[in-house]
Amino acid sequence: MSAILAALSSDPNLLRCELHRLSGQVVLHPEARANALGVGSYAQEEVLLRRLAPDRDLTLDDLGPPHESEAVLFHSNRLPLGLSPEDNTQPFRARHWLFAHQGPVPDFEPLRALLLSRVPEHLQRLVRGPTDSEVLFVLFLTHLRGLGRTDDPRLEPAVAGRVLRDTVREVEAAFVQAGQRRMPPLNMVATNGAVLAATRRGEAPLYYTRLEGSAECAHCGVTPTTPETHPEVGAHRRRRTVVVASHVTRTQGWVELPQGTTLTVGADLQVQHLPPG
Repeated sequence: MSAILAALSSDPNLLRCELHRLSGQVVLHPEARANALGVGSYAQEEVLLRRLAPDRDLTLDDLGPPHESEAVLFHSNRLPLGLSPEDNTQPFRARHWLFAHQGPVPDFEPLRALLLSRVPEHLQRLVRGPTDSEVLFVLFLTHLRGLGRTDDPRLEPAVAGRVLRDTVREVEAAFVQAGQRRMPPLNMVATNGAVLAATRRGEAPLYYTRLEGSAECAHCGVTPTTPETHPEVGAHRRRRTVVVASHVTRTQGWVELPQGTTLTVGADLQVQHLPPG
């Protein structure tokens, strides 16, 4: 199965430090033959995507953006033969939104046309490949558009979470309509750099943790002996970050998101849970 890691931090200058703190805690490519590894981040008004080489030992430091960024979203997957990494590597991007889905969804092809028929034509054009994940993304964007909140920088975390939850419910309803009783795994994560939403549907686990500030940072060389007057000490004490991951090496320090629950995080880095509802 594919893997997801997302982080939203209070200090865009220290996101690389926060990723380094997770070393040894997460698995970035549980599928040994993963050939589609991508990471998205933000640089002021720009959304940047990078595809990572699959033939190397990937570390969390490799996910760190080479610039200031409040958020990062990583996805790794093994694409079947014939699918282009150029068009099918997640996360997918539209305007300020990044999106990743932990799949694939079995028996999805019969539902593809049905679900796309509910998507405006200009959003349908965003679908460049044959994956189910892109269809889920444009469904999410369609729900945002219906609220008139696609480009709203003040979008509330709870609203983003409800939109993601409604997207899942629409897909589940389509499966029921098609006569399929067994619901597929539908773990999804979305961020616009200011809010982060993640939903868990199915047996595949999804975890989150909250990193609190600390005056120590191996990445920056800040140690207990660093003078308190050093500007990096105060910045590292104030930093806070929420991280969502699909694969962790140990559960200590992580919270497993209950099935059917949607997690939301905003600029205040407070974690909220939305019930299935």
